[in-house]
Amino acid sequence: MFKRIPFLIMLLLLAGWLAACQQAGQLSTLNPPTLTPDAPVVPTVEPSPTAVPPRTLTVCLSEEPQTLYLYGGSSRSMWNVLEAIYDGPYDTRGFSAQPVILEKMPSLTDGDARLRPVNVTGGDVVVDTAGQVVALAKGVTVFPSGCRSGDCAVVWDGSSPLQMDQLEVTFRLKDGIRWSDGAPLTAEDSVFSFQVAADPASPTSKGVIDRTASYTAIDPLTVQWVGVPGFVEQRYPTFFFLPLPKHAWGGLTAAQLLTDETVRRQPLGWGPYVIDSWVPGERIHLRKNPLYFRAGEGLPKFDYLDFTFNGNPADSALMALVGGKCDVVDQNAGFLPLLEELINTQNNGRLKLYLQQGPEWEHLDFGIRPASYDDGYNPAAGDRADLFGDVRTRQAFARCIDRNRLIQEVFKNRSAVPAGYLSPTHPLYQTDLPAYTYDPAAGARLLDEVGWKDLDGDPSTPRVAVGVPNVPDGTLLSVRLFTTQAELRRQAALLVQAGLKECGVETSISLLDPGELFAPGPDGPLFGRNFDLALFTWDGAARVPCQLYTSDQIPASGNRWIGANITGFTDERFDAACQAAYWALPDQSDYAAQFQAAERLFAEQLPSIPLYYGLRIAISRPDLCGVELDPTARSLLSGIETVDVGEGCQK
Repeated sequence: MFKRIPFLIMLLLLAGWLAACQQAGQLSTLNPPTLTPDAPVVPTVEPSPTAVPPRTLTVCLSEEPQTLYLYGGSSRSMWNVLEAIYDGPYDTRGFSAQPVILEKMPSLTDGDARLRPVNVTGGDVVVDTAGQVVALAKGVTVFPSGCRSGDCAVVWDGSSPLQMDQLEVTFRLKDGIRWSDGAPLTAEDSVFSFQVAADPASPTSKGVIDRTASYTAIDPLTVQWVGVPGFVEQRYPTFFFLPLPKHAWGGLTAAQLLTDETVRRQPLGWGPYVIDSWVPGERIHLRKNPLYFRAGEGLPKFDYLDFTFNGNPADSALMALVGGKCDVVDQNAGFLPLLEELINTQNNGRLKLYLQQGPEWEHLDFGIRPASYDDGYNPAAGDRADLFGDVRTRQAFARCIDRNRLIQEVFKNRSAVPAGYLSPTHPLYQTDLPAYTYDPAAGARLLDEVGWKDLDGDPSTPRVAVGVPNVPDGTLLSVRLFTTQAELRRQAALLVQAGLKECGVETSISLLDPGELFAPGPDGPLFGRNFDLALFTWDGAARVPCQLYTSDQIPASGNRWIGANITGFTDERFDAACQAAYWALPDQSDYAAQFQAAERLFAEQLPSIPLYYGLRIAISRPDLCGVELDPTARSLLSGIETVDVGEGCQK
């Protein structure tokens, strides 16, 4: 149906404000003395103005970046620093791109993006209905111009005239932006960045690049992106490549850029700060950029910015904050066990706590169709019984698990139980999806209805199949649950096990190393589709999350075990709804309906039980403002130029 998803597996007390309060006072000019006959001459001195000490903001990171080169890595610590070097080119907030150095985000509605019908013929590079880049030939299925659904797709006969839609997007830079060395930032810098990203030596994702027909500078401030015919993509407003300084780096190859020390440790930018020094293992020190294009607004608010590295343990980060060494502590997974203490400390006015649900969501995948079924289902020959083929069994499991208990005990009611795969902050989030609330009695009735019987009247022993469709009579309802050794997952697995036991389901738990759990198929238990239940996380910020469960995403020997749908779930209605969502454009009136229809089918068919939203946690001193923990932003510091403290936050 669409392009296959590659195999990727996926603070405490008030901080002391450290400022060097040195006052460099200086005597003013003496006024002429006033003479009297019976008094000594005494000069009067006017008070001198007090020098304003420089302001320094200190951000504590859990790890030191390996590089600051745009195409050399993509860690959160790297992007925290790069937010100070670059501003934009656009920021993502609330799942929406906001222009920073661009005049606006392009749109079909405004005309700076358009779909243009073009003639295509044999041998031309196009994108087929599966989202793959192919040479047009007889038998290739494509969407003709004006079509983006399976109902109107055509299989080209090799000779008939054919037109397909080609997407063109125009981006315009704001005038007057300069690199920190004074050179003007131009469209050519973005084109240079595209060329570097497209180079095979650059370890970048080539998905959009391979579907780009051209990326050119129309004039010093204008870039045009043109897609391969057939490539109609929802994220088109963001197909502007973050500029790299061609005037400074244009003489280096893509391979040289990866290793050049200046590029890696002191990259040129146009943002609010400039790197002064990097002391390995200690800190990165930056100073205010006098050429910043928003300097006239009094930005940034600080003269200096320090990133210090306090190590990954959450207690180290907290000690740094308590000791006055940090003003902001970046998000840290280790804060979760301290959540109750952090909440109490915030209530006492001693820190500011930043919490955000999702977009990551933890879920329990069913092994609906194991890989052993691919050559035909034969339990007599050793195939595992078809435990989860009946949707009522999956719904019963959801009823038996007290997911809210985990929300209360671990997340202190700061997270929630999802009904679907979109987080509450997503603009397409639905509040009326089918919800399978905790009700073990209802779960037991569903299992009875399917044919899973409690023959001995003891719910602590597994139920037995009696007339369950596709399951040999006498089969025990006994399952294996795989997850990682992470403490939160261990707790979740035990909760699942306890809930299922109450309903007569026997569950054994296997805690595996992530490398073993997520190993590629056929050997890996998940991507080799050899499991009953699997507990792990997906990212709900994915462009089309429904694609995680479509039939063309099932990893199998025929596709080299590449695909995300480890459940083996297949449903034609869901596939069709997800395909419609995949090809929908945000400018179109039916965009929301297409997305929501697919999620509703997911919630009804339940190939996976959503357990909880991940919780992102960060802290700062209580009088700090300008920090926003957005689930779709590159980092906590996407608005670093506006961060301020104290009186500055009242303006």
